Amino acid sequence: MNGKQLRNSILQWAIQGKLVPQDPNEEPASVLLERIRAEKAKLVKEKKIKKDKNESIIYRGDDNSYYEKFLATGEVKCIDEEIPFEIPKGWEWSRMGSIGDWGAGATPAKGNTSYYGGNILWLRTGELNNSIVNDTEIKITDKALKECSLRMNKAGDVLIAMYGATIGKVAIAGCELTTNQACCACTPIGIFNYYLFYFLMESQVDFIKKGEGGAQPNISREKLVAHLMPIPPIQEQHRIVERIKDVLPLIDKYALSQIALDELNRSINDKLKKSILQEAIQGKLVPQIVDEGTAQELLEQIKLEKQKLIKDGKLKKSALTDSVIYKGDDNKYFEKIGKTEQDITDEIPFDIPNTWVWVRHNDLFDISGGSQPPKSKFIEREKEGYIRLFQIRDYGSNPQPIYIPLSTASKISQKGDILLARYGASLGKVFYAEYGAYNVALAKVIPLYESRLIFQKYIFLYYCSSIYQNEIVNRSRCAQAGFNKEDLNSLLFPLPPLSEQYRIVEKYEKAIASIMRG
Repeated sequence: MNGKQLRNSILQWAIQGKLVPQDPNEEPASVLLERIRAEKAKLVKEKKIKKDKNESIIYRGDDNSYYEKFLATGEVKCIDEEIPFEIPKGWEWSRMGSIGDWGAGATPAKGNTSYYGGNILWLRTGELNNSIVNDTEIKITDKALKECSLRMNKAGDVLIAMYGATIGKVAIAGCELTTNQACCACTPIGIFNYYLFYFLMESQVDFIKKGEGGAQPNISREKLVAHLMPIPPIQEQHRIVERIKDVLPLIDKYALSQIALDELNRSINDKLKKSILQEAIQGKLVPQIVDEGTAQELLEQIKLEKQKLIKDGKLKKSALTDSVIYKGDDNKYFEKIGKTEQDITDEIPFDIPNTWVWVRHNDLFDISGGSQPPKSKFIEREKEGYIRLFQIRDYGSNPQPIYIPLSTASKISQKGDILLARYGASLGKVFYAEYGAYNVALAKVIPLYESRLIFQKYIFLYYCSSIYQNEIVNRSRCAQAGFNKEDLNSLLFPLPPLSEQYRIVEKYEKAIASIMRG
């Protein structure tokens, strides 16, 4: 249960009479309502409020059904279907119109400058804050108040939004103010204003439902005054409000703690995934097995295959200028290219097992950036002679595929190829490709060998890991400029024996699946 749900539960208990105990010695709500009717009649006679033509008394009959009697006509009808829950003995049901004077505001003509810039607070529903309102952004003049049918609300009046996205939001006026037409105000008569305030807050979902169906949600003054409200004895209203005020700060603290816990729960999975991935890439996720050979032996096989590919004209001779990275007796790392040898200890991000080797990226892979035909070639449906164009913005979720003529697609990926995002906010993202063309914002990873001497899923893990993710940011010219293939040439790749690659991926995938299951 989150903070909002707990608050709603507390408010629901309050208006159902479950938050504080009832005192049978207290004056029942029926007497309070009689006193309210008498006070309203007095105010009507003094022409301070208008007569409520629909004023009624709600009571429980001898058959335990609820009835409503309209005072103006004497009509009586059963309202059992409207009663949402049972209330304690000593409480009564009432229409909200019976417990106060309700009225909406208005908006002075915006083009009349004489209406604005005065000292009278004019509140819009966006300023309702579920608390006390003591100021407004816009002030109006006495002239606007007199000429624009505005209602001046008293300090202590209860305010509620009737329209749009803010429907059901409430506040209490901390001083005299007026409002726009989207806000309704109530001057309570005989009812504790804070009890009404919390009742309205609890009823927001009901008001939103009542406002549905039109172009703009609208509960209207008529719907508000007709809404049913449970009325406790006046002393119990004060006890309820006191208890709510005691509890709400604790709920706020709970809500903040819950948010922090939810954020931790969300982030913990990401942190665990990153930690497991780092263990995998460092050779700590699975044990090394002597019988599986070494990565140096694997490199020799890759070199032999590269020589064959060069001989067959499928690879340029420059691809054979391999570097050799090794660990010396002094535990420092060295790299030998031809006759040149240098200390590269500062480049090595972490130690790897003795059966692994460090390899330069361009000794294993080439990078091929995509291409982008003119938009005039785009169509939004599959058609013979056209191929799907993959772009960063639609990769992974593709509500509207884009297709281009196959003849213009110079860069094509096969299913299972690895694509790297090159630009902008997507820089560093890694994708498994589907068959199709790919645009300039993507680059395909092309192995410099044909047989499966390096497991594709292990390569994918490498690009997801911090060794690539951290470096790609540093090596890119900027987020928008991205990277070219030369920027990745000297990137370091931790290479395990082939069998270990498979075991690493299997262990990693099982661990991630376990995390996702919770």
